[in-house]
This record gives sequence, structure tokens and C-alpha cells, in this order.
Amino acid sequence: MTESSQPRKMNRAKLVVLGRDNCGKTALCVRFITRRFIGEYDHKKEVTYRCRKTVDSEPIDLEMLDTANKQECVGSTGSSLESSIRWGDGFLIIYSITDRSSFEAVSRLKRLIDHIKQALGIPTVIVANKTDVENGRVVRTEEGQTLAADLRCSFYELSVAEGCVAVETAVAQLVREVRLEYQRHLLVMDTRSRMLQMTHALRSRLTRSKTMQW
Repeated sequence: MTESSQPRKMNRAKLVVLGRDNCGKTALCVRFITRRFIGEYDHKKEVTYRCRKTVDSEPIDLEMLDTANKQECVGSTGSSLESSIRWGDGFLIIYSITDRSSFEAVSRLKRLIDHIKQALGIPTVIVANKTDVENGRVVRTEEGQTLAADLRCSFYELSVAEGCVAVETAVAQLVREVRLEYQRHLLVMDTRSRMLQMTHALRSRLTRSKTMQW
């Protein structure tokens, strides 16, 4: 295989972390990037984290956008959230197993992603956080699994507080899905390019044929 025929690889990905307040968005980002856990955060603005990671033996530069709590709608009140979704290649939607309202927000956020991106199958991973607070659980594991299946998303239930391995596994899965979507996009673009070339060649032949007839 020549160098020019080597499959093109995605070297950079933009990930957006969505969810209600106090479900662990910032803690997840910091745990993934630094492997440390900090329990208390107080910020009301978006923060973008940058890091270089290796997923499936391939390095990739990641930007992770930790979104502030915003209206789950499109329009003036949700314009910042809309721009964040347009920016992203893949999405982590996180909820807390101790907060049913954060769980109920998941499907709204997924529909919003599909609406803004004008496509289905956008790389999205659903993360159920705070399994270390089992005595406060109000969302059953089966509910999360069923929702993820209905939305056609990967699903992980974990505790950001208890370790980084599960967090890394969830983010790595999202990176894989983003890479796969990138390859699908390239395939579509290459197919369109070949079709245009074939159409152009056919038109040229028809033009030459008519000229020779005259």
C-alpha cells in the first residue's frame, strides 16, 4: 500500500460534556485529564480543557468543552448551548444516579444534539455518575441502560470519585465513535468526488461525440 493510499487518520477531536449542574461534568473532565479527583467546583462559565491522549495505540489531541448549565432549547436563551453543540464532534451526556431531573434531561439533550446537527447517529456516550453514593440512588441501572438503548448511545455507569479507569474507558469509547464517524464522512466525500468525476468524464465524451458527428 502506497503512502497516498493509507487511510486518513483523525488527529484531533472536539468533545462536549453536557448535563445538569452537580452531576459531575467538571470532575469527569479533570479526572480524565489529570487522573485526580476534586470534589468541589464553582464555575458558571464554559471551560475548554486540552490534552493529548492515546486511544487504541493511536495518539490524538483532545479538546473537552465543559459546558455551564444552560437552557435545553434552541433560540436566544439557548444560543450558547447551540453553538457548543455545533462545535463538537462527539458528546458525553452525564447524569447523577442520585438526581432524577438530571436523568430526565438526557433525552432532551440528545434530541437537541440531533436537531442541531441535523443528523442521527452523532457520536454520543451516556454516563451515569455517582455510583459511590448508592444509598442515595433514585435512578436504577436498568433505566439508564434502557434509555441508552432507545437513544442508540453507549452507556457507562461509574463513579468519577472512585477512580479514573472507568472514566478513561467511557471517553475512549467516545473517541472511537468519533473516529468511526470521521471515516464514514471521508467515505461519503470520496464517493461523491468519484461520482462527480465520472459525470464530468461522461459529459466530456458526449460532447466530443456530438462534435465528431457534426
